[in-house]
Amino acid sequence: MLGLIAKPRRRALIVALAFLFLGGALAAFYFLSPHAVLRLTTGPEGGQAHRFVEAFIKVAEAQHPRIRIKPVVVNNLRDSSKALEQGKVDLAIIRSDVRLPANGEILVILRRDALAFVVPHHSDISSLADLSGKTIALPTGPAQEDNSHALDILLSYYNIVPDKVKRLFLAAADIGAAIERKKAAAALAVGPVGPGDVVETVASIAHATHGAPKILDFDDADAIVKRFPIFESYDVPQGGFHARPDVPDDSVTTLAVNYRFAVSIAMPDIVANAIGRSILAAKAQMMNLSPLAGQIEAPDTSDQNPLLPIHPGFADYLNNGDQSFFDQAQRYLYIVGIPLSVGVSLFTLLFSTWSARGARKDRDALRRLIALAGEAEAADRARLESLEHELHAAVAASIDASGNQAEQWKTSLAVQHAMRRFEQRRAALSATPGPEAAKSEIGPPHSS
Repeated sequence: MLGLIAKPRRRALIVALAFLFLGGALAAFYFLSPHAVLRLTTGPEGGQAHRFVEAFIKVAEAQHPRIRIKPVVVNNLRDSSKALEQGKVDLAIIRSDVRLPANGEILVILRRDALAFVVPHHSDISSLADLSGKTIALPTGPAQEDNSHALDILLSYYNIVPDKVKRLFLAAADIGAAIERKKAAAALAVGPVGPGDVVETVASIAHATHGAPKILDFDDADAIVKRFPIFESYDVPQGGFHARPDVPDDSVTTLAVNYRFAVSIAMPDIVANAIGRSILAAKAQMMNLSPLAGQIEAPDTSDQNPLLPIHPGFADYLNNGDQSFFDQAQRYLYIVGIPLSVGVSLFTLLFSTWSARGARKDRDALRRLIALAGEAEAADRARLESLEHELHAAVAASIDASGNQAEQWKTSLAVQHAMRRFEQRRAALSATPGPEAAKSEIGPPHSS
């Protein structure tokens, strides 16, 4: 009886242990697996983009403890775009006028930097067309070559060969003295309305020339933007670059470039959605670490001709709100759920087939035990010995085949029934003398 019950219990125990092991493995994978890592370019070290990224990493990792952002330092903004194209990073900071990545799509606009052409208060320069044959000073820094390239593009709009305008790279604090000594006629500083190169350059010129400098006004800004979409028309408010005296003394229209977070077009929609939402949600916290975070904004989804398209996963959220995010999640659940459902169905089918096969074995074993009991009732000694060998084999087969408790009980009854029939037949054969014993009782025949 113990043998009959132990086998199915062992089988059930093995199945239970298998599921327990699977559950434990999944739990261990969830809790012990390494954090997700997102690689992000930081821009040139020491630049404003680098400082902003440091602030973003602190806030993002505090909000998402299981996500680790790995900063990847690049030499310049061109290398940042290249790293995204080559798959070396997941997110990259790019600038609208510097080598856009071929595989890039944007999430958010980080900030806009005005291209401020600054001239002393006594200068007769009123347009970029007046810069031909003159020298222009640019603040030194990680983006100085990119700023110089932007100047080349604008000069080409006025049909000025770039070589006709010399460049002088100086620290922002030294540009005023260079202009006062006639070493440069104007300055080009690129930066936000707020702390940065433009404010420092304006202050330097104002101090050296003892007067409030002027910011060139682009009356043709819209025409330039139409020809070179890498720029934007940008209105600088009165006093945007200097409070006392106001610089500019009235609002002026200039041009701007923008910095953006770009991701690969291969990034899953739900991931891009989550990153974009996190950046917008963390804006207030990042402002405590970097004032530039206050300029973060979502891109314009109505723009029909963007330099780079918005990633569709984040665009859905911007157009449709939270519901779109859940729809994206639901699509991924379907992707996972359908194969899982098919797998469960296949497992159920295999388990049912295996159970049906086991039930057939149970029935065959029961039939054989009953048949052996019937054959034993009329068997002679020789046949009974042969049937006993078959009985042992049938009992062993029935033990292997027994599955659930009901089948075990039936098998136990059948075994007991067969063994009683064999014992009864052995007793009957022992009570009946065999042929040899009968002959010895009659004795040898008498001779006549």
